[in-house]
Amino acid sequence: MSNDDNKPLTGLTDKLQDLKDEFGNRIENSDFETWLKGVKEEVGDGIEMMARRARGVFNPNLVTMQLKDIQSIVLRERPTPYFGTVVALKINNADVGKQMLAQVLPDVTGSEDWHKDMQATLSIVMTYEGLQALGVPQSSLDSFPESFKAGMAARAEQLRDFDVNAPENWMAPFGDKGDIHVGAAIIADTKDKWQAKLDELRDHLTDHIDVDNPANGDVEILIEQDFGSNDNVKNVFGYRDGISNPEIQGSGIQTPSNHDGDPIAAGEFVLGYEGEAGLVAPMPQPEVLGKNGSFMVLRAYHSHVATFNKYRKDNTDSEEEAELLGAKMWGRWRSGAPLVLSPDHDDKALGDDPSRNNDFGYKDDPYGKKCPFGAHIRRMNPRDSEDFILSDVRIHRIVRRSVGFGEVVPSDVIEDDGKDRGLFFIGINAHAMETVEFLQSQWINDGNFMSLGEEKDPMVGLHSGDKGGSDKDSDADTFTVPADPIRKRYHGIETFNTLHGGEYFFIPSLSALKWISELS
Repeated sequence: MSNDDNKPLTGLTDKLQDLKDEFGNRIENSDFETWLKGVKEEVGDGIEMMARRARGVFNPNLVTMQLKDIQSIVLRERPTPYFGTVVALKINNADVGKQMLAQVLPDVTGSEDWHKDMQATLSIVMTYEGLQALGVPQSSLDSFPESFKAGMAARAEQLRDFDVNAPENWMAPFGDKGDIHVGAAIIADTKDKWQAKLDELRDHLTDHIDVDNPANGDVEILIEQDFGSNDNVKNVFGYRDGISNPEIQGSGIQTPSNHDGDPIAAGEFVLGYEGEAGLVAPMPQPEVLGKNGSFMVLRAYHSHVATFNKYRKDNTDSEEEAELLGAKMWGRWRSGAPLVLSPDHDDKALGDDPSRNNDFGYKDDPYGKKCPFGAHIRRMNPRDSEDFILSDVRIHRIVRRSVGFGEVVPSDVIEDDGKDRGLFFIGINAHAMETVEFLQSQWINDGNFMSLGEEKDPMVGLHSGDKGGSDKDSDADTFTVPADPIRKRYHGIETFNTLHGGEYFFIPSLSALKWISELS
């Protein structure tokens, strides 16, 4: 929900409270929820829908986390629409790097006031090599998880990053083809806010950069990539994205009904708090470095949208069937309406309604005839699917802050225009490396957990299709759609999103950023 969306909802809440006061005698012996139910019966479903959205924002009485110290990217929802830039830096001089960090620190955004009408946000993250380059003591470096210290490229086996997705095929500066030390991300709900914040960041970097010979500068810019969406936050395939995120206990941030049950323990997402098992997991030391921090997985994908469109067209007999096949592969229609709630046609009103578009489970779809077991969103969050233990699903949830770059491709375009477009997948979790490695190896690039044999995720899995050494009709490149009287199997699935690289990042708290900047 964007900040602009919040303004009319805040006004609505105030008006409802005024009505409550005006008719105080009428509701004297009722709580507000009971009174609101009466309002719904009198004035229709529209107000109830908006009131539910208003309740799904922020409740300060539920806050038990140190929001001021937690970077906003961990807890703040992506605005709608959104505009931003991701910058990757290499630190060639530790003292200058710490000086730069001290300069940008006042602009780094915490989570305390995330629900207010904020300016653009700035987030700062670091790789293990970046912490080394900034002079973090070895004793502290040793306290980080082994997977983080190894880096994403070295974890290719665990991530199933093979063939075209293998690190040797990544683009510089990812993995061993560069030295990404620090990442900075700016995001805003307007172009003006975004550009103003970006100009501030550039001003901080200018004195430390050698424009003529970048490698000789104290700080080197390796990536500067703009991203954004003003089309109902649709990805480059034309499907609404970023709908489902877990509600985090203690954040005070309440999401519209999402069928996840109780909020998930804070320690699953932020270091220094109890997790689902009731324990506080080990964190980097000293405490000022680790507490209120988190970890981020960044994976940069190039999206082959025309290939996806052509596959839909070649494997169906009409545009309506092609649209249905696409929805079956994603698990949602283009509007964001979930198949479980609208299995036969797109429903824009449903897709636009945050109080309904994520309020569903799979218990009433035990055979996958509405949403196939292998659909992308069902794989990534099985919810209450039969044979799944809810606790296992809860500990494998991630906060997704993914953003798209490049133009959305119309559904009828089947020839690649050669333009760069895709997705920065951003997943955040207190043990993000292990969580994403599990998702990649088990839920994306395998099908056994859904009794689908070798089938892989049709949208982000690694496939062979008509190319490479695999048989076109191999089980791994098949997508099964249960139906009456007989299931339909689509063969020759191709890799619709190719990995161009990625990194494991640490998201320091604001206190940790200050501590690092002041290291001697």
